[in-house]
Amino acid sequence: MMETVLSTREVTKIYELEDQVITAVDHVSLDLFRGEFVALVGPSGSGKTSMLAMIAGLLTPTGGEICLDGEEVGQMRESKRTRVRREKIGFTFQAHNLVNYLTALENVELMLRLNSRYDKDGQARSIELLTRLGLEDRLHNLPTQLSGGQRQRVAIARSLIHEPQLVLADEPTANLDTALAHQVVETFSELVHEQNRAGIMVTHDLRMVLYCDRVIEMEDGRLKHVLSDRAQIEQLAGNDPVRNAETVKLLK
Repeated sequence: MMETVLSTREVTKIYELEDQVITAVDHVSLDLFRGEFVALVGPSGSGKTSMLAMIAGLLTPTGGEICLDGEEVGQMRESKRTRVRREKIGFTFQAHNLVNYLTALENVELMLRLNSRYDKDGQARSIELLTRLGLEDRLHNLPTQLSGGQRQRVAIARSLIHEPQLVLADEPTANLDTALAHQVVETFSELVHEQNRAGIMVTHDLRMVLYCDRVIEMEDGRLKHVLSDRAQIEQLAGNDPVRNAETVKLLK
């Protein structure tokens, strides 16, 4: 039986802006399992970003429940939510968010230090993970001395080094060329599976769903469709002779 890492039940997020009431997320329920890498897709304004922010504990839901590794995080006090984010969640963002005055290795080790887990074994694992990501000759380079793809791979290593229960990636390929985007997401997916984590990737690039176990589509704040059939996912990613513009109809 698959182990549930993340469970959301009827999660809602409503924003009140002057005379407007906007429902960004509308009663979304989903489960994410250990060893599973899932793509969250949908048009701009569909609620993907708000949903990811609530799962990450960066945004408080208006209603519903979010349970991560057995803890209800949606309504936690901020101090406790900060601890959960630090210990149980790994983040990879479009903008990398690396510390510019720390080397690639030091950026990865930072997560271990924040969790009081830095030791010789942790340092060895940091080097091993960066090497696995093809950065063995860039360990002591500052972010400004790295390419965009190299910085993104450092961010991936940082998100995984403290062995979180859940890894979140927000548009991790937005600034990468096609070949590098495929390489980064393929490696990310491999690591999530190898380390038996649970991962969610928000992406606008349907080609990247090729490396995911499920595809969840949101529209107008609601969970619209879920694809888990491998043939459909591969067709959506563009492996089928029918191109992306046509295969997106699978989600309709």
